[in-house]
Amino acid sequence: MDLLRFTTAGSVDDGKSTLIGRLLYDCKSIFEDQLEAVEASSKRRGDENVNLALLTDGLKAEREQGITIDVAYRYFATPKRKFIIADTPGHIQYTRNMVTGASTANLAIILIDARKGVIEQTKRHSFIANLLRIQHVVVCINKMDLVDYSQETYDQIVRDYQEFASRLDNIVEITPIPISALNGDNVVDPSKNMPWYQGPSLLYHLEHVYVGGEENHVDARFPVQWVIRPQSDEWHDFRGYAGRVAGGVFKPGDEVMVMPSGFQSKIREIHTADGPLEEAFAPQSVTLTLHDEIDISRGDMIVKKNNPPEVAQDLEAMICWFSNKPMQHRAKLILRQTTREMQAVVREVRYHVDINTLHKVEGIDGFAMNDIGRITLRTASPVIHDSYRRNRQTGSFILVDPGTNETVAAGMIV
Repeated sequence: MDLLRFTTAGSVDDGKSTLIGRLLYDCKSIFEDQLEAVEASSKRRGDENVNLALLTDGLKAEREQGITIDVAYRYFATPKRKFIIADTPGHIQYTRNMVTGASTANLAIILIDARKGVIEQTKRHSFIANLLRIQHVVVCINKMDLVDYSQETYDQIVRDYQEFASRLDNIVEITPIPISALNGDNVVDPSKNMPWYQGPSLLYHLEHVYVGGEENHVDARFPVQWVIRPQSDEWHDFRGYAGRVAGGVFKPGDEVMVMPSGFQSKIREIHTADGPLEEAFAPQSVTLTLHDEIDISRGDMIVKKNNPPEVAQDLEAMICWFSNKPMQHRAKLILRQTTREMQAVVREVRYHVDINTLHKVEGIDGFAMNDIGRITLRTASPVIHDSYRRNRQTGSFILVDPGTNETVAAGMIV
């Protein structure tokens, strides 16, 4: 079975955690002791119904306030597909958590309260999904039971959202679905309360949406994580290069080049724990052996010699600032990209993005927490990369404070 990673986003109290709880409950993906614990907790809190949001909101502060603070990951499967859910917070001050949870997602579920319509946080989360190149968005218009399952309300919200989304350039597919997470309407089973809606339920769409074409199978990229030298009698002269394929396809006999050294060789074999492979492609984790003895270590990248990536010390990037401590102009940081790590300095802050209007705000020197914008970086050594638009793996990086080792920003190379 293939795997679908998806994230949920929306404003506070739009029902993200309740929706995931309903999805798990109706798919029979909850153990009896988990359900009993949630029922007992709901009774202690004085909730009228079983509070399914407690299945994902595990932090004490989350349960006290009835909000999501940290990213919660949940796993479940149906006969057709495996799923990993990232339940991300709705508060504006936790924008950085949404960026973290959505960074590996194939699909984003954006919840809208049917009573409130498209609001600032809806636009913020849609912009972030667009920035992270999540190409499939499901707009779940929740709490339809509180507007008497009105088709007019649903149609108006869909029009408002599509008008805003028309200004975004990466989202390929937008699927609106009217739901009630509390009652289960259109979550797993089609709703009898909305006969006017003829589209799929949420689970049906998640099971059948096609996301296989998102990996880059053209540009062959293999960042080396580890050099394997067993030093055993059976594998006396073995030298393998372990890592995860970040793009393209590798086969025995392919002519490759090692970057940044530029040395060339051919692939001898592709090894895995289950035996040799005839080809390796993203996102498989494999070990490559080469015909020639070349000095290769962690941080190097094996690529096809006729299709090399870009190499540069000056980078243009979009970043989301994570840290409580503001970023200053000329800040010195550590940049981590694929398996490489190097020092970097912020040369220039180009602009911030006003997420409500999508306007560029110029003339700002630094970044505060949750700010999103464009900067230029100068690195101490060359960065082997592609643009984030071309390859999410080789085009992304994080910035780390060298003094505290805190991850202060996530970036996407332009």
